[in-house]
Amino acid sequence: MSPDPSEAFDLFAACPRGIEAALAAELEALGAIDCRALGGGVLFRGDRAVAYSANLWSRLASRVMRSIAHRRYRDDDDLYRLANGVAWEKHFDAQRTLRVDVSAQRSPLRSLNFATLRIKDGIVDRLRTASGSRPSIDTRSPDVRVFAHLDAREATLYLDLSGEPLFKRGWRSGADDKGSAALKENLAAGLLALADWSPGTALYDPFCGSGTIAIEAAQRAFDIAPGAARAFGFERLLDHDAALWKRLRDEAARRAQIGAQRIAAKPGAVRIAGSDVDREAIARARRNLVRAGLPEDAVAWHVRDAARARAPFDGPGSIVTNPPYGERLQARSTAPHEGADPHEAAMRAFGAALKERFAGWRVWILSSDPRLPRQLGMQERRRTPLFNGAIECRLFGFEVFGPREAPPRPGTPSRQ
Repeated sequence: MSPDPSEAFDLFAACPRGIEAALAAELEALGAIDCRALGGGVLFRGDRAVAYSANLWSRLASRVMRSIAHRRYRDDDDLYRLANGVAWEKHFDAQRTLRVDVSAQRSPLRSLNFATLRIKDGIVDRLRTASGSRPSIDTRSPDVRVFAHLDAREATLYLDLSGEPLFKRGWRSGADDKGSAALKENLAAGLLALADWSPGTALYDPFCGSGTIAIEAAQRAFDIAPGAARAFGFERLLDHDAALWKRLRDEAARRAQIGAQRIAAKPGAVRIAGSDVDREAIARARRNLVRAGLPEDAVAWHVRDAARARAPFDGPGSIVTNPPYGERLQARSTAPHEGADPHEAAMRAFGAALKERFAGWRVWILSSDPRLPRQLGMQERRRTPLFNGAIECRLFGFEVFGPREAPPRPGTPSRQ
């Protein structure tokens, strides 16, 4: 059911650059209205239930924020007046710790640090006037976060609803989050969305590391809400609707139970596999899978060099993967000549494995190396720009043809 426009909030969901359109579609499915994709996120409207559901169910967003105030500005004093004019006492009190963050595009201000200070002062002074006390500042683990975005002329203040970033699903532990080339959970979910993967399709990640892509896919297959095992910032706000939140959490638990029963009734319905040359990485992946609320057999794990990868299921499916650099990538079946680039040698070996043993599969590989198709010896069908944090990457899409299916080279006459 769409929210009542008269009761809707103005909201913004941030996400990794490159998956904005997929996030807009996801939010619309959750009941959001007036979705508009921008660079790095989606503006949308929704009532409290939509705002809560976006935090609980979005697999792609990094953070959900509510727009609180907006005005044109010329200097830092305008930012103070903007912040001081908001009735923050309706949202949180002085007993809550606070953090303020500022981002800017083409702002005329000389110092964002000073702009941050002035906004913080405006908030603190407002609460001190309203209650006689001021909140403490905590930059590490605050109760409440306020974000400000400045463009060339206008400033917008947002109240964070998420708390910890939404890619922190709650199933990683510090001891098991030390694998190399870690991929954030929401970007992993974004790769699956861009690959148009659905739970009825076989999925394999031959460079699975600690299992992020496979676990994201399995949670989707079992209909487990990505935020089911964590807390959110909106729970600390004064206007939090605890009864509504309980209903939404209970409904998510029911959906997960139904999903598990549906899969148990159809053995083999979920076909997800991951492998890695690093035995310790596979051990981490197994532990992460269980902490994510999934049965131990939800994903088939293997210790295997990607150069020796073979299809884990009958029939074609999708490979979605993020090959790392470093020791874990070394193709042990390959003996490159002295001085050869080990990454390029490993990709050549992996490309040979794909062409030999994965006919009919669709392959999606995230890489920051534009030479990847040449290294694999394959022609990409699609190339999507993405950002893995600050690293500019491409999601390369390939189709693997069998010997008789290979398309003719340009200029080669077709056989009659």
